[in-house]
Amino acid sequence: MIAGGHLAENVTHFSRALRRAGLRVGPADTLAAIEAIRAGGIGSRDDFYWTLHAVLVARREDTPVFDEAFRLFWRSRQLVERMLAMFSAKTPAKAEPPPAKAGARRVFDALEGRADARRVEERPTLDVDARLTVSADEVFRAKDFAQMSAAELAETRAAIRRLVSPDDRVVSRRFRSDGHGRRFDARRTLRASIRSGGDLILPRFYRPRTVLPPLVVIADISGSMSQYSRVILHFMHAMSAKRRVRAFLFGTRLTPITRQLARKDPDEAVAACSNLVRDWSGGTRIGAALEEFNRRWSRRVLSGGAIVLLVTDGLERDDMQRLACEADRLHRSCRRLIWLNPLLRFDGFSARARGVRALLPHVDEFRSAHSLDSLADLCAALSRTRAGRDMEPRTWLKAGEAA
Repeated sequence: MIAGGHLAENVTHFSRALRRAGLRVGPADTLAAIEAIRAGGIGSRDDFYWTLHAVLVARREDTPVFDEAFRLFWRSRQLVERMLAMFSAKTPAKAEPPPAKAGARRVFDALEGRADARRVEERPTLDVDARLTVSADEVFRAKDFAQMSAAELAETRAAIRRLVSPDDRVVSRRFRSDGHGRRFDARRTLRASIRSGGDLILPRFYRPRTVLPPLVVIADISGSMSQYSRVILHFMHAMSAKRRVRAFLFGTRLTPITRQLARKDPDEAVAACSNLVRDWSGGTRIGAALEEFNRRWSRRVLSGGAIVLLVTDGLERDDMQRLACEADRLHRSCRRLIWLNPLLRFDGFSARARGVRALLPHVDEFRSAHSLDSLADLCAALSRTRAGRDMEPRTWLKAGEAA
C-alpha cells in the first residue's frame, strides 16, 4: 500500500511541517510513523490520526499543534462542497469560518513555508550605505503595539519569548548545603559521621538559599487597553516559563488566569485566557478590581516578597478615594509595585487625570509597556533594586501639578 503510492512521501512532508511548527520530530520518528502505518493499516481517519499521534507527539503541549496540522495537511480540500455546487441549481451559502484554534498560525506558517520554498526567485542584490541611519530592527523594537500589523505582532510574540529573564534573586529563610558556607550544619555533620561509625567526623556547612520572588501581574483588559492586552498575555506566559507567575485580568470584574497561563503552548494558553474572560474590551473598574484582589487573593499570592505589575492606563471613573485606598493597601502588601501604563508612549503625557494622580503616590515605579524596548527595559529594571529618576512617580506628580 505504501510502496505503490505517495503516502510515505506525504508522511515525510507532514513530519517536516510539524518540525517547522515547533514539534520535536526527527528522521527516526518519520520512519517509525511509516512503519506504524504499514503495520497497523488505515481503517479510518481516526485510526490514521492516532497512529501518527502516538509516534510523532512526545509532549502533551504539542497536541493542539498536531491536531491543527493534521486537519490542514490531510484535509479533503472542500471536496463535498464543490460536488454540491456542481450538481445543485443553487450554490449553497458559504458558512462562516470557525474561529482559529490554538497553534493555527504556526501550523499555517509551517505549511506555507514548504510551498514558498519551491518558488524561490533570484533577485538582484543592491548595496546600500546605511551609515548614520536607524536600522529596521531598532524601528521595530520601538514601534507601538497598537500600530503593528498581524505579521509584526507574530514576530513580537516570538521576540518576547527570547527576552532575557530578570535576575532579581532574594535571600530566602531556607538553607542549602555549601562546602564554603559560613554556618555549621550540625544535622548533616552527624548524619555523615554515621557512615564511619563515628570514627571520622567531617564538618558540613550551609548558606542561605537565593530564590526568584514570585511575580504577580494584574492587567487591564478594558476597551482602551485591548490593543495591548494580548501582547501582555504573551509576556506573562514567557515569564511563567522561568519563574512563578500569578496572573489576573480585570475589566469590570477580576478574573484569575494562572491555571490557563500554565499551559506550555503560548497560543493555547492565550486562547484559554480569552475564552475564560467575559468582560474583554468592555468597561473598567480599577478600584473595585484592586479591592477584590486585596480581599480574596493578596494573602495567597503575595508571600515570598512578591513583585506586582499593575498594567492599566489609570482611566478610572469610580470613587477615587477607594482607588487610592486599595492601591495603598496593595503597595504595603508587596515588595515592589510597578505600574505599566501604555499612555507613556505619548511625548506630551502629563499626570492630570484623577485616576492617574490617585495611583501614582502608591507605586514604586511608573513605566511604559507599549513596545518591545519597554518590555526589555522592564526585565532589566526588575534586576535592579532602585528605579531611575525618570521612572520615579514623584517626578510625574510634580510635572502634572506644574501643568
